[in-house]
Amino acid sequence: MGIEDEKYVRFTTFKRDGTPVSTATWIVPLDGGRMGFWTASTTGKVKRLAHTARVEVQPSDNRGRAKPGTDAIGATAQVVSDGDDFAAVKRRIVAKYGAMTTLTRFLARIGAFVRRRPFVYADRVVVITPN
Repeated sequence: MGIEDEKYVRFTTFKRDGTPVSTATWIVPLDGGRMGFWTASTTGKVKRLAHTARVEVQPSDNRGRAKPGTDAIGATAQVVSDGDDFAAVKRRIVAKYGAMTTLTRFLARIGAFVRRRPFVYADRVVVITPN
């Protein structure tokens, strides 16, 4: 079983000063050994990826705590907003996670309403290529 077959991975991006920032994400396999997940354009990870493509991925639980006995994998990441990879990731996430995608969209909509912020959900895809 490869990392792209995990339910959650800890996705680590890096601030300009090199400080790592990790978050748990869903993950799906793509062709050529790549993998991907969806996110919102307003997230910190998208902003950090604008200045460095260097990332790490590691199997984790839903809170981003690394699974014991696993190591982080160095990789590069690219934010995508359309095209074949965008469509493939979105389609594969819905296939893999099913009803959870509808539930998380609903909860994100409520959160945006409560915080009085614009609703942005899964408008970007991050494609990860292991080193």
